[in-house]
Amino acid sequence: MKELSREKQGSLAGAVGIGVNILLFVIKLIAGLVSGSVAILADAVNNLTDSGSSIIMLVGFRLSGKPADREHPFGHARIEYLCGVIVSFIVLFLGLELGKTSVGKIFSPEGASFGPVAIGVLILSILVKLWLCLFYTRVGRRINSQSLIATASDSRNDVISTSVVLLGAVLTRLTSLELDGWLGLLVAVFIMVSGVKLTIETADPLLGRAPEGELVRGIYDRIRSYEGIIGIHDLTVHSYGEGRTFASVHCEVPAEDDILVSHDLIDNIERDFLTEENIHLVIHLDPVITCDEKANALKEEVLGRVKALYPQAAIHDFRVVWGVTHSNVLFDVAVPFSVKDSDREVLEKVTGEVEGMDPSYRAVLAVDRVVDAG
Repeated sequence: MKELSREKQGSLAGAVGIGVNILLFVIKLIAGLVSGSVAILADAVNNLTDSGSSIIMLVGFRLSGKPADREHPFGHARIEYLCGVIVSFIVLFLGLELGKTSVGKIFSPEGASFGPVAIGVLILSILVKLWLCLFYTRVGRRINSQSLIATASDSRNDVISTSVVLLGAVLTRLTSLELDGWLGLLVAVFIMVSGVKLTIETADPLLGRAPEGELVRGIYDRIRSYEGIIGIHDLTVHSYGEGRTFASVHCEVPAEDDILVSHDLIDNIERDFLTEENIHLVIHLDPVITCDEKANALKEEVLGRVKALYPQAAIHDFRVVWGVTHSNVLFDVAVPFSVKDSDREVLEKVTGEVEGMDPSYRAVLAVDRVVDAG
């Protein structure tokens, strides 16, 4: 499958899931009807629902591969995230329905007959679902697919739920206890908890999840490696699906340099990120005066005081308007989201530090919240 495109790998995984789950549904349906077990019948319906999930996933991969158009200039890759959310809702709904059926079986127990065939079907189902879980996981990690990883988690849940049903079948044969309803309820609770977790995990990218710290560090380190870049700030990263990452950043360059040279440098960085990292990067050029030794010394002192308050903080866009009676000290202070102080508290503390350095200083500040790159 390594030679296939990402879309084809995802589509193939969806097709395999459809075939396997329909086969398991038919086998379990027959076994459930013969044995009279609500747990086996619920497990059969679970497999039928999984077939629907695989169909949604298959359609999702086909649609997410569509190129950008006038209405969707960033492409359609986020459809894959939507499919993952739909799958997680299906899992949650299945858990609720199984819970209702199991509660009914607890209050109105009906004898279930678990013969060797029914037990054999359950063992076969566990082995097949375990293989399918590993298959989904392997392909999902290879192509970095949220919907495939969600479906792999669903298959793992099936392995656990069917194992519980198998345990109940064995205990029923060995004892006179009617555990079918109770075990079905236990499986239902597990599935519902899993459905809630899956919903949160698959919805995160749609809500605008922060980029991974490793990605942020990689962008920072690479941009700093270019000669002529003296500072970076205000990095923003947006993901519109696998392979569709857009970012913007402010890069500081010496104001004394030729603007055409600096512009050429920025163009080269943007092109390198697109061709080598597949990141659509837009850079805002910030010229910084580097020959004002008095302002540079003040900047270092201010930075030291800011870091004494917030060790992971940084400052940028620093400049000083020197005056006769007072001097305006202007800069932005960037603090990670992990800092518990509110923006107003950060502003008040940093302003107090700056203006405490000299009565003539007046701090003009702005607070930026940034993703901690570690």
